[in-house]
Amino acid sequence: MKIVAVMPAYNAARTLEATVRDIPAGAVDEIIVVDDASSDLTVAIAERLGLTVVRHEANRGYGANQKTCYGLALERGADIVIMIHPDYQYDSRLTPYFVGFIRDGYFDVMLGTRIRTRKEALEGGMPLYKYFANRFLTLIENMATAQNLSEWHTGFRAFSRRVLETVPWERNSDDFVFDSQMLVQCVAFDFRVGELPVPVRYHESASSINLRRSITYGLRTLQAVATYLLHRLRIIRSPLFLPKKGA
Repeated sequence: MKIVAVMPAYNAARTLEATVRDIPAGAVDEIIVVDDASSDLTVAIAERLGLTVVRHEANRGYGANQKTCYGLALERGADIVIMIHPDYQYDSRLTPYFVGFIRDGYFDVMLGTRIRTRKEALEGGMPLYKYFANRFLTLIENMATAQNLSEWHTGFRAFSRRVLETVPWERNSDDFVFDSQMLVQCVAFDFRVGELPVPVRYHESASSINLRRSITYGLRTLQAVATYLLHRLRIIRSPLFLPKKGA
């Protein structure tokens, strides 16, 4: 199997190398960095590290960045794709474990959950309002989808090729709610979702959206869940939950 790590990057010059260095040797066959028009040296550092680098000429947004990441990974023959934020918030040393659960057929999607205990999450630097918002949204999403995940909002994820060839992620938002839409889609298409605990590492260089954008993200996440429920009840027909042509 070909294992590809993708990194949606924006102004990650201070943390990219540390994130890459932590990936165990031999855990992945290729690392793709998609730079969303950073104003720092992200591209230069990625090229120096010998990574596959693609740069957006204009800033398109977090969701659009992931679309480029997954499209490139599929084009380059990936069997398993692991998405790692290059801001060093997630511990990339865990990469082989995420890959192993998918490679060995246990799950189709793997998530890195930061919410093992409230104490750990808060001591790791997660803001209090984000912790409680995470808990509230995760509760709603679990109830709506009949899942029992401990966190729906992690940025450390791995997917099998079949997931990326089936889920119509190209139709998702170009903004942060892409993650919520993607995971709801995985559930809608009956893919098996597993999770592993990962340390919480909020720090000065870690990417994080402000309160206003967090509220927007939360509301759009609830919208994605409502759309899923209405589609499942056949009240509406949403393209987010319709198969790709040929899938």
